[in-house]
Amino acid sequence: MKIEGSLAMGSQWALVVLACLCLLVPNVAMGQLYKDPRQPVERRVNDLLSRMTLDEKIGQMTQIERGSASAAVIQQYKIGSVLSGGGSEPAFRATPSQWMSMTNNFQWGALKTRLSIPFLYGTDAVHGNNNVYGATIFPHNIGLGCTRDPWLVRRIGSATALEVRATGISYTFAPCLAVCRDPRWGRCYESYSEDPEVVRSMTTIIDGLQGQSPAGWRGPYLQDRRKVLACAKHFVGDGGTFQGKDMGNTVVNYETLVKTHMRAYPTAIAKGVSTIMVSYSSWNNQKMHANKFLLTDVLKGRLGFKGFVISDWDGIERITNPWGANYANSVRLGINAGIDMVMVPKNYVTFIATVKRLVSTGAIPMSRINDAVTRILRVKLQAGLFEYPYADNSLGAYLGTLSHRALAREAVRKSLVLLKNGGGAKKRLLPLNKNARRVLVVGAHANDIGLQCGGWTMSWQGSQGATTKGTTILAGIRQSVSKNTEVVYQYNPPTGYAKGKGFEYAIVVVGEKPYAEIQGDNLNNLNMPSPYPALIKDTCSNIPCVVVMISGRPLVVEPYLGYMNAFVAAWLPGSEGRGVAEVLFGNYEFTGRLSRTWFRNVGQLPMNVGDRYYNPLFPFGFGMKMGIK
Repeated sequence: MKIEGSLAMGSQWALVVLACLCLLVPNVAMGQLYKDPRQPVERRVNDLLSRMTLDEKIGQMTQIERGSASAAVIQQYKIGSVLSGGGSEPAFRATPSQWMSMTNNFQWGALKTRLSIPFLYGTDAVHGNNNVYGATIFPHNIGLGCTRDPWLVRRIGSATALEVRATGISYTFAPCLAVCRDPRWGRCYESYSEDPEVVRSMTTIIDGLQGQSPAGWRGPYLQDRRKVLACAKHFVGDGGTFQGKDMGNTVVNYETLVKTHMRAYPTAIAKGVSTIMVSYSSWNNQKMHANKFLLTDVLKGRLGFKGFVISDWDGIERITNPWGANYANSVRLGINAGIDMVMVPKNYVTFIATVKRLVSTGAIPMSRINDAVTRILRVKLQAGLFEYPYADNSLGAYLGTLSHRALAREAVRKSLVLLKNGGGAKKRLLPLNKNARRVLVVGAHANDIGLQCGGWTMSWQGSQGATTKGTTILAGIRQSVSKNTEVVYQYNPPTGYAKGKGFEYAIVVVGEKPYAEIQGDNLNNLNMPSPYPALIKDTCSNIPCVVVMISGRPLVVEPYLGYMNAFVAAWLPGSEGRGVAEVLFGNYEFTGRLSRTWFRNVGQLPMNVGDRYYNPLFPFGFGMKMGIK
């Protein structure tokens, strides 16, 4: 009897201890291991996957656009991710609190689903949080490549992550690891360089965006609430298409594809990049969105990528021509090729139904669905989204901070490339005299934030005008000269304006209008738009001048070079135009070196460093100094 009583008492104590544990970790008591942050990630993934229905799995594989989303839609269709297309925002010039309110509302819908799987919000923060009014806009990648400064790029990644989190967003479709081999491509400015090794060196931005865990594990560490998930794009070969045509065909053998266009991806994967986006382009006439060999055998197999593969915007629909033809077959090809999350901005109802039907017929095996969802859940769990699903209101203050703008000015200064400073009959002009009595500034690009930021700024294609907060180049000039210097600005002065008016020199700021993919392709001439050629000839024929070019790629400049005393490539500097003026006036030395070859004429293209017939106007890596102390 005593023994029996002791056993009974022991059992009662065991029940008490178990009950206490249940109170501490109620989800574990109910067997919901996936909600226990103390469990290994893979165990949580497997537990959650085992509980999911096919509808819930397909929902996780679906990413829809903000304009199509609502808490009710997310809850009904179990949507796993939402994105903002270029320029898509919750309200005109939305504040951080408005952004957070929107993302929190969507998250509320996700957490109301049966398994409470948090959703993931993505945005194209490709040079700062560029969809958001008042964010710091950093130079585009072509300029950052000229800095040859991986530490600077890492710091930009950290600043961008903070400004993205300032709006309640935890995922950015960056960095772009394309190796642009032809400046006619409309996305060339998204590429760090024509040199794959320069591109590879800039993967340090992933460290800045995603952070590193205290234990040293390289990958997303969002538990500190200041980091975001990164996305290496576009896999693979998008920068090598024939004649630089966007979404075109890259015709190279496998060895060249790996050596040139895939060079940066092993490093990005080693850094723990969470997601990789598929390219619209084709490789030897096979669409990348349907290329199982490259997406599954190479990327997931040989390279060991453990995150998830995401399509580009409506990328699956573009597999077949005309666009969207034989939709079911495109879905089958894309998912079976290895795409895990599919960006279907508006057509999500049809997509979900199509996938479900293809699974029921065996056209898409259940093993492929489980692999895709495993990868998506792994990323969400590693990122801490289950523990911290909602926005942190305290981070809103980080949008457009003075320290981030100072970092952007540093990036502008280091990205500038001095290509000419005197020579021939022209005298050396730089650094400019801060104490000149009278200075002329001409060109629309001198006084326009939208023009100096370029595409992917407040809208997909970008636009002219005061699109966001920042400092124009003209404002930076006025801040750099002495208080006794008169700065005269003329948008497009009449012929002969510069002559006989006492100007010591002119600063002529020229460039391209903003553009992005598709619409940015320039397959014919790469000439400066009117009135800039005439403006250079007239102004520089009458007084000494420095020409500053704002562009996303080299443009035809050789016919006008003889008119200039000095020539500076400023690329697309972003919101902090003062950085340009700080170098022109000698506060800092030029340190930038060309990240891509500057051609003489379009007939030479494509022409890259190392080519047999290499005869550039300015070679890859070229960059002068003023010689200031």
